[in-house]
Amino acid sequence: MSQLFSSVTAGGITAQDFLLCAAVSLLLGALIAFTYTRRTRYTQSFVLTLILLPLTVQTVIMLVNGNVGTGVAVAGAFSLVRFRSVPGNAKDIAVIFLAMAAGLACGSGYLAVAVLFTAIACTVLYLLVRFRVGLDRSGEKELHITIPETLDYTEIFDDVFARYTAHTELVEVKTASLGSLYKLHYRIRLKKDAEEKAFLDALRCRNGNLEVRCGRLQPTPEQL
Repeated sequence: MSQLFSSVTAGGITAQDFLLCAAVSLLLGALIAFTYTRRTRYTQSFVLTLILLPLTVQTVIMLVNGNVGTGVAVAGAFSLVRFRSVPGNAKDIAVIFLAMAAGLACGSGYLAVAVLFTAIACTVLYLLVRFRVGLDRSGEKELHITIPETLDYTEIFDDVFARYTAHTELVEVKTASLGSLYKLHYRIRLKKDAEEKAFLDALRCRNGNLEVRCGRLQPTPEQL
């Protein structure tokens, strides 16, 4: 068992060792990318990055002749500089570090450790996404209503909200069309027995059949 978790490059790096580590890195990168795409919005460029990142980190570690400190510094410098300059979320940065850790283990020759670590991490990631851990389950929705400037938005919908919603919060008010329209942004939670269509129809009767939009609460964008 101890030999299984030993480094394949302990006696020096050969062409065979490099190709073996490169193959494992690509397979682990593909596994991480596949797991990331489950039930998640993604782009092709990010998926390709996740596949190639372990191989890139592994090559850097091998090039610095086993000096892990220098390897991590170099790999981190050029692999994260792009991701820190664009919008992203915490899940993306976690998966990036997962791919880097797999590449670091492969570059050091610990292939069994890399495989075991990636398998555990991908399994945990899939289960967390599959069972929607951390997802907002409050039932709140976003409601956008457009009204003409002649209506007083402070009280015009009070009785409709009282009939159909358990909670209502006015989040934002802004003008549109040179001030001839108001756009109201609410956070609402419908009553359990409330019919959403009847609720929207009641709002349309009050706002002159202008735009009414109701949808799932959007999470606040995160920046890396």
